Amino acid sequence: MSRFTPLRIALGLLGMFAAGFVALGLVGWGTPAANEQAIGEISRWCERVAAGLLREPVNTLGNLGFVVAGLAMFATLARDEATRPLRRNAFTGNRPLAVLYASAVLFLGPGSMAMHASHTRAGAWIDNVSMVAFILIPWLVNLAQMGRWSDRVLFTTYGVLLGGYAAGYWFIGPELGVGLDLFGISIGLWAISEVLHRWHSPALRPLSGLVGFGVAAVFGLTPAVMLSDPGGHWWVVLFWIPGSLARHPPPTRRRYVPWFWAGVASFAVAYAIWLTGKADHPWCAPDSLLQAHAVWHVLSAAATWAFFLFLRTEAPLAGAGLASGATAAAGHEPRSG
Repeated sequence: MSRFTPLRIALGLLGMFAAGFVALGLVGWGTPAANEQAIGEISRWCERVAAGLLREPVNTLGNLGFVVAGLAMFATLARDEATRPLRRNAFTGNRPLAVLYASAVLFLGPGSMAMHASHTRAGAWIDNVSMVAFILIPWLVNLAQMGRWSDRVLFTTYGVLLGGYAAGYWFIGPELGVGLDLFGISIGLWAISEVLHRWHSPALRPLSGLVGFGVAAVFGLTPAVMLSDPGGHWWVVLFWIPGSLARHPPPTRRRYVPWFWAGVASFAVAYAIWLTGKADHPWCAPDSLLQAHAVWHVLSAAATWAFFLFLRTEAPLAGAGLASGATAAAGHEPRSG
């Protein structure tokens, strides 16, 4: 297989998406979702709803940031394959995890475009599935390392969670009928598992779930709010999943400066801007070419690139065995093409 094969496949799939996107747009996209506004009104994400191919033109095109980031990752992985020897890192070269991460980032672009361009239920479904497809990866990789999972277990778990979410969203609803925001809880699980990856110890494992409350508070969901409605916030028990499964210290170490913190900062700024990009916000300017939600897309794409570079800093600890491709693949020889 040529080292450019994943990149070529990605470009081919993008071309197919573009063709289908334009074809559906030219026939009017179909019935809009019940929660979307009519043409001429202000959308949920501030931009005025337009007729034609794109219901929210600026917000839709802002997702090109994810396309650029994803293609840049595929190009970087192809370049890695020409390096001898390839570094012992699961996010270098055309290794399964590296390709999965780049694919998930690329998928974020068309996924969100489908929602902002079409205003249909199917578009919203694809958008949410793409977000979950990305956010599952970092915390599952962390658990795979600390739980000594095989590649088969890691990818099977990923597929079951993503497939279950996609089916549940479509047939039941966004919160799967149980009040579960899988994307939101996954941000907390990533933070918890990252703390365990960095400072793993037997004493930290049972306490690590508390990190989730700190993450929730950053997004405005304080313990006081949770206590006022414990049934509606039952999912806090999931904060202890990483600690219960992280039975072993990670066999690798990552460098957090600068790329991890650059990713966190980019996402934090993006989220702050996202809060202003709503129809009821005083800063909403529905006819402006600068839309807050489009900026959110671009900065979030920058965050995925920063986290990609962060994961590529991972290196095996001296004397630590590499249990699976989730930690890194040793002895891989790059292929020419």
